[in-house]
Amino acid sequence: MTRFLVVVESPAKAHTINKFLGADYEVAASMGHIKDLPENEMGVDIENDFRPHYIIIPRSRKIVSKLREKEKGKEKIFLAPDPDREGEAIAFHLSQIFKNENIFRVSFNEITREAVVEAFRDPDGIDLDKVKSQQARRILDRVVGYSISPLLWRKVARGLSAGRVQSVALRFIVEREEEIRTFQPEEYWN
Repeated sequence: MTRFLVVVESPAKAHTINKFLGADYEVAASMGHIKDLPENEMGVDIENDFRPHYIIIPRSRKIVSKLREKEKGKEKIFLAPDPDREGEAIAFHLSQIFKNENIFRVSFNEITREAVVEAFRDPDGIDLDKVKSQQARRILDRVVGYSISPLLWRKVARGLSAGRVQSVALRFIVEREEEIRTFQPEEYWN
């Protein structure tokens, strides 16, 4: 029986990393995010410090169930999603589904035997600053999208959406187009 559970994002990574670690390790994939804001509501409590309400993504329910099953009897759990803010949020949400208290974060920037083995020599905790960064981005996406998209549906066309980045980019484009249309050429002489 394996002693440790390792969770990565993709099955391909799981397969490769499984070759690098010994027989004591079982490597499984989360298939990306397992939690998100609900699709059919805002999912952000604006009146309560913009607190997000995350739920297990419906497509991830079976994966979560399998991961919980794999957890049984394990001494430690190592969370190894990508070393960016999305990966950190995935690790954070994964840590919430397990009962085991021996949960560690391992990060590596390349999938080589040396990098993976080195990461397991010095496991760490979850970087909550990165998690907060991802949550802030997700909350902003949701608040902006939920506020602007219904207006677009009423005024322009059903099915249009607006987000925090594309709305600002669109504003820049409109302003630039207005500058071009109102431009009055002037002669300059030396």
